[in-house]
Amino acid sequence: MIKFGIPNITKDETKAINKVLNSKWLTTGQEVIDFEWNFKKYKKAKFATGVSSCTDALYLSLKSLNLRKGDEIISSAMTFCSAVNVIENAGATPVLVDIKLDSLNIDPDKIEQKITKRTKAIIIVHFAGMPCEMDKILKIVKKYNLKLIEDCAHSIETTYKGVHTGNFGLMGCFSFYANKNITTAGEGGMILCKSKKNDQYFKKLRLHGMSKEAWQRFDIKKNYHNYDLEFTGFKSNMTNVQASMGNAQLIKINKLWKSRKKIYLRYQKFFENYDVKTQKFGDNFKDYKHAYHLFVIYFKKNKNNNIRNKLINYLKKNKIGFGIHYRAINDLKFYKKKYKWSKKTAPNAYHIGNNILSLPLQPDLTKNEQDYILRKLKLFFQKQKI
Repeated sequence: MIKFGIPNITKDETKAINKVLNSKWLTTGQEVIDFEWNFKKYKKAKFATGVSSCTDALYLSLKSLNLRKGDEIISSAMTFCSAVNVIENAGATPVLVDIKLDSLNIDPDKIEQKITKRTKAIIIVHFAGMPCEMDKILKIVKKYNLKLIEDCAHSIETTYKGVHTGNFGLMGCFSFYANKNITTAGEGGMILCKSKKNDQYFKKLRLHGMSKEAWQRFDIKKNYHNYDLEFTGFKSNMTNVQASMGNAQLIKINKLWKSRKKIYLRYQKFFENYDVKTQKFGDNFKDYKHAYHLFVIYFKKNKNNNIRNKLINYLKKNKIGFGIHYRAINDLKFYKKKYKWSKKTAPNAYHIGNNILSLPLQPDLTKNEQDYILRKLKLFFQKQKI
């Protein structure tokens, strides 16, 4: 069985975690501080706060905006449900904008028509590791005085015109989930920001709103330092166990990226021979770096989803793992019922959500496994006359 999204775990990660286990200090502490420093240095950012997931990173970012009931937050219709759930949970109203059919990112030309007097912010998603069209988006944000939050769950290594994703908006939110480009023991996230005030706020907000974290209160070299409660917060902190793996993974991030790039480009060349779409920025723009988080394919003509469904069954039969990233937000039961969203709300996202499929792209995918995948796909496409 060729599995999908397997993380690269070696003795380096085991050694790093064992060091923390032997220290007996497992929760937030020096490893987290080091990881925050190392990650912000890699991303060339000013401040970083480690949290328990990208979902928490997005939610805490929204909480910092002091939203009120009726405030609207714009989001891409093609994203994981958590990116819209956080808007709901923050007490605001999500507003969907459709995507482009080449990059699969939010379409900047469709954003302004969704802006109202109640619009407070935009959450953009750098889908699969491809950066959004930041020049256009930043002009809109400036024109309407909106807050910009970047969902960088897929884009750890991504740059746009030499600038790392996560540095364009007020906040940049990252994921270190088990199948992401680097992982922090299965779960974890990070908030990048430009303001020291926001950074201090996030570090308190992630742990109940307390003035001091546990490692600051129980320093054995000093007397016990009591804490106060500055506001009500959440339990969203990153642990030393998580951060230790993150530090070990970050050391080899460029090596892992190069491995995925090689596989990605091989896939891309293969699909040039078939009537199958792959992700492209469009307009021949090349001044960007793709994170190669996902390699997605989708079909231009796919009546009743037959082709993708046949491919799913075929891959299962041949023991090849795959992913679906994602089902469009306007095609999810909860949101269809609450907001009466439908295919017409975001037709491109709806179409892609019913056609898209992700192939294995983990850096440990061997040449023999790649050969097997491509050989089986060739047979499938020949039979389907694609």
